[in-house]
Amino acid sequence: MSLAVVNCSQLVTLAGPLRPRVLGEMRELAIIKDGAMLMRDGVIEKVGARVEIEPLIEAGCEVIDAGGRVVMPGFVDAHAHPVFAGTRADEYEQRALGATYQEIAASGGGIRSTVRRTRAATLNELVNAGKRYAEWFLRNGTTTVEAKSGYGLTLEDELKILRAIKRLNEETPLSYVPTFLGAHDVPDEYRARRAGYVALVIEEMLPRVAEEKLAEYCDVFCEEKVFTGDESWRILTAARCHGLGLRMHADQLSLSGGAKLAAELQAATADHLEHTDTEGIKALKAAGVQPVLLPGSVYALGSTRYPAAREMIEAGLAVVLATDFNPGSSPTPSMPMILSLASTHLKMTPAEGITAATINAAYSLGRGDQLGSLEAGKRADFVIQDCADYREIAYFFGIEHVRQTFVEGRSAYRRGA
Repeated sequence: MSLAVVNCSQLVTLAGPLRPRVLGEMRELAIIKDGAMLMRDGVIEKVGARVEIEPLIEAGCEVIDAGGRVVMPGFVDAHAHPVFAGTRADEYEQRALGATYQEIAASGGGIRSTVRRTRAATLNELVNAGKRYAEWFLRNGTTTVEAKSGYGLTLEDELKILRAIKRLNEETPLSYVPTFLGAHDVPDEYRARRAGYVALVIEEMLPRVAEEKLAEYCDVFCEEKVFTGDESWRILTAARCHGLGLRMHADQLSLSGGAKLAAELQAATADHLEHTDTEGIKALKAAGVQPVLLPGSVYALGSTRYPAAREMIEAGLAVVLATDFNPGSSPTPSMPMILSLASTHLKMTPAEGITAATINAAYSLGRGDQLGSLEAGKRADFVIQDCADYREIAYFFGIEHVRQTFVEGRSAYRRGA
């Protein structure tokens, strides 16, 4: 099946070196004005100016007129928690009345609240809820999402979540990259014997996850009041022995040494980093770890402590932006909203935001050779944005810019359809 897209005001290709983009490269989007693109069997064949591509369109090829709009790669959301049961709207109200995230968690809310609901849900119930959220991602222009477990915290419930992610990958157009996050919190029944839970994660959960090939990565919430640096090191080194890549929740609530540990372990990413200092940034740079910044969770928690994005970019780090979609601290699947927050609070330019949410995110998930830019040989995951200038995506916040989302050259969402 052949497909062509023509009449693009800006074809935002992000073509460039075969690696994540750093420094000034993050502002270079390789835009083709009045561009067009030719695809066959879900793979991009050629991109270029409209006058160059149109003569190559063969009889029988489906032609989509972008109507003078922006066409760009689908967003790659490199940090999300998209499988869970219930909501935490009650806690959202409590925070509006002055309660802090930490106070709510200490009283039995927070992650543990979602754990209770998720444990009670069936596999089918989790899949059905996940399908609703998959549509939300697609209608906001996201075509690939990293999907963490972490709301089960028992062997069977963690496996249940990962099996739900596998089914969602098979049953929805959205692409999922599964991550095992059994070390998301210490469950209630292990509060007095946390060493036993760490042993459960290492000795029982990780072997089963690896045996069933249910995850590509392992993540740990590294924080002194959650999993200490030593506990995180033990879990992540065990995960590496099982062939899993490493990711980390690091320095979110305090300067806990998470960034330095991520560097020591040469993890793929260190995520959050709200409290990471200059030494941590230097360690990440030396180790080649990509920072995944999550301004949505800072905003939703009413905090003002955003990560030092400009310092990270100027240090040469290949910064990534993600939604952190979850029911507690960042209940948004909207990458356009994240781009707006990145410009207003992280002081990233719109171009840097686009790079961080596409090609850099793809490399952080080991998919930079397949996704994140519109180049020959890559998967035809792209979005028609209802604007003529890519900067409008972050500028006009709180609306859905997407007119149509394509995954492997097939329409996965169309506004009004």
